Amino acid sequence: EYGSCPQAVLRAIYEVFNLKGMEIVIKSAHALAGGLGLSGNGTCGALSGGVLALSFFYGRSLEDMGKGRFLKSYAKAKELYDKFVKEFGGCLCKDIQMKLFGRTFNLWDPEEFKEFREMGGKIKCPDIAGKVAKWVTEMLLEDMSQK
Repeated sequence: EYGSCPQAVLRAIYEVFNLKGMEIVIKSAHALAGGLGLSGNGTCGALSGGVLALSFFYGRSLEDMGKGRFLKSYAKAKELYDKFVKEFGGCLCKDIQMKLFGRTFNLWDPEEFKEFREMGGKIKCPDIAGKVAKWVTEMLLEDMSQK
């Protein structure tokens, strides 16, 4: 009912891997939805959620800040980004909206938000979140199988 693309991706990863400690990351991701604050102008929230999930596994900790760049985190984020752009033709929320709906929406406008939902926003965007969660899960499982 009250979706948030990045939270949906993170929650799926959280549940698949039974992760403790990710709850604060899920909460923190909320406003990244709709291209950041429902603006449509930023990165798709599902992609942002996927990158946050990868960073949860591969990112640099507070203790390690200043100890290098932790390139694996960047490489994994770029791998997901490349897959996303290949599939959807871009990474901006407004570009994804254009591809899915043939138009963009001002998600702050009640009438446009209603149109977004009527045109399948409650199905099409969660489908993208599901696809991103699947890709991230596959990436993580592949790495785990190589250890």
